[in-house]
Amino acid sequence: MLIEQTLAILHALKLPGMATALDEQRGQPDLSALSFDERLALLLEREQSVRHDRRLTRLLQLARLRYSSACIEDVNFRSTRGLEKSRVLQLAGGDWIRQHQTLLVVGPTGTGKSWLACALGHMACRQGHTVRYVRLPRLLSEELVHARADGTYGKLMQTLAKTDLLLLDDWGLATDRLGPK
Repeated sequence: MLIEQTLAILHALKLPGMATALDEQRGQPDLSALSFDERLALLLEREQSVRHDRRLTRLLQLARLRYSSACIEDVNFRSTRGLEKSRVLQLAGGDWIRQHQTLLVVGPTGTGKSWLACALGHMACRQGHTVRYVRLPRLLSEELVHARADGTYGKLMQTLAKTDLLLLDDWGLATDRLGPK
């Protein structure tokens, strides 16, 4: 059967979104009224959507966000934390990331700085940026030390340098534990 061969070719070409959409189209008789161009557009849209979702999932996994469910849409602007809605939404646009600028989030303990940073990181992933969340004390006392010991220091530094948004959390905390003793 021709459709089975077509599905096999789509899978061989690594086009699973198109294959799934084509298989679903077979069971919908109203789609037969669409022109070839319209059906092809539906297949391509599905493939694009599947690839976008897969890329977002991969970016979020690589980001290792402390608060993986933090989203800009969930920011509470009513509390007395001093967040300006317009400023946060401007930051969520990501222009500062594309312009390679630095953002420093400061405030008292427990005000949600880490959560806000993760929400900005999540938004950056949705915009296609690479993100990495790291607790600075752990980076300095464990990851860099281990990387030097096992010879992967250069690779780790390259990875950090290539990251679009590097979230360094707990800056200035536990300074007595940093570095080897």
